[in-house]
Order: sequence, then C-alpha cells, then structure tokens
Amino acid sequence: MLLLLIGGIGIFSLHLHATCTFAASKKSPPPPLYSGERVLQKQNGTFNASGILTMPEAVRRALKFNPGLGAQESQSRSTEEGRKAARGTFGPKLGTSYKAIRQERATSPSTTTDPNQRFTYNWGVEVSQTVFKGFSLLANYQKAALQAESDKAALHKAELDMTEQVQRYFLDYLRTEENVRSERDSLARLRDQLRITQAFFDVGLRPRLDVLQAEVNVSQAENLLIQAENKRDTCLAMLNTLLGLSATANAAYTGKLTHIPFKLSLENCLEAAYRSRPDLYIAGKSVEIAQKDQRQAQSGYYPQIDAYYNVTQSGNTADLQRNGDRSLRATTWEVGAVATWDIFQWGTTFYADRQAGWLVTKMRYEEENLKLTVGYEIKSKLLAVREAEKRISVAEKGVEQATEAYHVALARYQEQVGTNFDVLDASSKLTAAQASLTGAKADYLTALSQIYVAMGEFRPDLMSRHDTW
Repeated sequence: MLLLLIGGIGIFSLHLHATCTFAASKKSPPPPLYSGERVLQKQNGTFNASGILTMPEAVRRALKFNPGLGAQESQSRSTEEGRKAARGTFGPKLGTSYKAIRQERATSPSTTTDPNQRFTYNWGVEVSQTVFKGFSLLANYQKAALQAESDKAALHKAELDMTEQVQRYFLDYLRTEENVRSERDSLARLRDQLRITQAFFDVGLRPRLDVLQAEVNVSQAENLLIQAENKRDTCLAMLNTLLGLSATANAAYTGKLTHIPFKLSLENCLEAAYRSRPDLYIAGKSVEIAQKDQRQAQSGYYPQIDAYYNVTQSGNTADLQRNGDRSLRATTWEVGAVATWDIFQWGTTFYADRQAGWLVTKMRYEEENLKLTVGYEIKSKLLAVREAEKRISVAEKGVEQATEAYHVALARYQEQVGTNFDVLDASSKLTAAQASLTGAKADYLTALSQIYVAMGEFRPDLMSRHDTW
C-alpha cells in the first residue's frame, strides 16, 4: 500500500505539472492540409477519367501523392509515437526473471552431496515505479510532445511549399503554352509575308533581298517555336513529377492567365503571416524544446527516488515445486525505496546546464531573426505583386499598339509604299509584346502564389478572387 500511495502521488504530481504546462500554451500546431493518410504506391500515369487537371485539382493531387510529402508525414507520425513512448515512462514497470544456477564446491575430505543440491533455480517478479527523477521524465515527455507538434507544423509548411511549387510550374506551363501559340502565330504571319514577298518578286515588284530577309525570319521563327515547345514540355514533365506521376504521363492541364486584383495592405499581410506561418510556430517550439533540454540537464542537481516491490521464489527443482524429502522451496518478498544523489561530479551538471542555457539563447535569437526575415519577405513579395500588376496594364497597351502597327505596316507594304523590313520589324515587336503580356500575367500570379505562402495561407486556386479579409 505504501508503494502504491507513493507511486500514485508521484504520477499525479508529474501529470498535473505536465497538464498545467500544456494548458498554458496559446497556440496549437496548424493542421495538415491533406487530412487523409498517404499511401506509398507506384504511379502508372493514370489519375482520372478525363485526364485534365485544373490548378486546384493539381495542387490537391500533389498533396496526396507527392512522395516527399509522404516522407514528411511519416516523420510527423514517428515523432507522435515517440511522444506516446515518452508518456509511458511515467507508469510503473513490471518485470520477471528466471535463473538456473549450478554450483560445484570441492571439500577435503570429500563428501557425498545429492546432485539436486548442486542446482539452484530462482523466479522473481518485480514492480518498480519512478517517484522522482529530478524532473527529467517530465522534461523528456514535454520535449517529445513539443517535437511532435513541431513536426506537424513542419508537415504543414512542406504542404504550403509544395502548393507554391505546383502553382509556379503550373503557371510556367500556361506561360510556355501561350508563348507557343504566340510563336506559331508569328510563324504564320512570317510565312504569309514570305508568300506575299515571293509573289511581288515573281512579278518584279520587289528585289531578291526582300525574299531572302523573309526566309531568314521564317527560319528564326521556326527555331524560336522549337525552343518554346521544349520549355513547355520541360515544365510539363516537372509538373507531372510534383504530382507523383511519371515524366512521360499523358497529363493535360487547363487554366487561364487572368488578372485577379489583390487589395490586402502590408499591415494585413504581416498580421496574417505572424498569425499563420508554420515556420514561426516551429521557431517558438524550438525555443521550448531547448528549454526542456536545459531542464533535463538540471535534473542532475536533484536526487532520484525509485520505489519497488518484488517476489522471488527459489528452489532446487526447475519447476520450483517440492518433490521428495530433499527438495527445497522458498518464497521471499520485498518492498522498499531507493534514493540516489550524485552530490559532486566536478562541475559536469553545472556546465551542462550552462551549455543548454546558451542554446536556449541561440534559439531565441534565431526566432527573432526569423520574425525580421518574415517582415522582409512579406514586403518584397507584395512589391513583386504590385510591380507585376503595373506591368500588365503597360503590356496590354503595348499589345494593342503593336497589333495596330503590324496591320499598318502590312497594309503599307501591300500598297507598295512600305518596306519588307517594316513588316518584319512590326511582326517581331508584336510577338515580343504578346510575350511581355503573357510574362506579366504569369509573374503576377506567381507573385500572388508566393505572397500567400509567405502569409501562411493555403490558396489552391489563384484564378478566383481572394482579396476579402
């Protein structure tokens, strides 16, 4: 009864301390974006009936099937099991042992001994309970719990990073697809110009030089089209890889580079980032983990108390039962407590405590540095959004002007008042203006994706309005 009372008091006090400690925590780890359990499987390149994915569908598929996220989830689940294992150290331990010993003793003069007396058998059962270990058990459990929460936040961060990667390559794919269309249109215009120039040359209205210039421009346009198609296919392969598909999967992605206004202020973005960013949560947990490491180092200052109860049976037969007059059997029980205290260890505990204390200070500095970095990231991403937004309006005007200039140059050439160089130059500028508009729209949406991730916000669809607060 004394053992159970002491053990019960010890466990109650430790759990009470742990409960109070975690009840004081104001924030819980951000939940994973994908709530299901990922399963490692081989991909055969098929994923749905239509084979066409929008941006939100691509993001959600990557969150489910990307192997890197599966590895991060396994790490999170591993540390959660480690927390449960650390919790088990608060309870009592039950153990049993069985020994078989043969003893030989030489006597002079020799005596005749019953062979059964040479063997000794022992079977024991022991229950032990750690009553106090200098707060080491509590600190170890709290550290394991903090690490489990930190890894959950790390999984959330990895999912946000994966969202940004998928959106970035998705937008790059749409950008390159638009560039391919633009290069094809440019090639078609240049081939028409070559046909017109050849017809004028055939009737003697244009020199051979104009035909040669038109042919050179057609060859250059074909070369640019090949490069654009190669960039598109490269983006497609990378996008497939992020989604857990093979690089040769016959996947199709659909979407438009639209302009969605972003109206959040810098203060709103900073507020969201400081509230939602998982890396800031991880940094805070790193400080707490370092503090628990220091508490473990300080446990050497305190005594350690263990209580135990054991029952041991011994005899000279293997089954520990009496068989005949010469068999022996005895039962012994014991209850007690053991206290140990290392009073002096040449400063080992003291310097280990100071070492852990400096690591706590280091983690605090790193947390503050991260907060400053977050402020810079938010402002730089917001500036990138504003810059790309301004570029869109400028590029749209440029496309209108370049289109009108091309039509004017083509009409003047057909009326024999303009030169072939004017038409080719106008066509080249129109292609460049279209590429500039496509790049501005893609850069805007990419910057939008990056600022959402920098704010810790999960926005799988960038093509819909998200400027409400």
